[in-house]
Amino acid sequence: MNNHVMLIGKIYNDVEKIEVNDQVTYQLMLNISRNFKNQNGVYETDVLPIDLTNYVGSKVFQYCKKNDLIGIRGRLESKEGNLIKVVAEKVTFLSSNRELLNQK
Repeated sequence: MNNHVMLIGKIYNDVEKIEVNDQVTYQLMLNISRNFKNQNGVYETDVLPIDLTNYVGSKVFQYCKKNDLIGIRGRLESKEGNLIKVVAEKVTFLSSNRELLNQK
């Protein structure tokens, strides 16, 4: 069995850095447009919570901001059968401060 997810969307809110007991995690909400219109002729969007692994999260936190377009490859994860979240293992910057990345 495989657990892979690939998403492309815009960052809905600025990336959050969360520090608890000397552990750092990063989270964001990803706004993903559907590729079909609803009954009213409007493209709907889904907003999904994304957890970022430490290294990936630090880079996204440093270089991306609200409304930047990113691609995510990761996995689905649930705790005790409850809410499913996406854990991003790789992020591709599709529209962000790429000039800064090239300077480093």
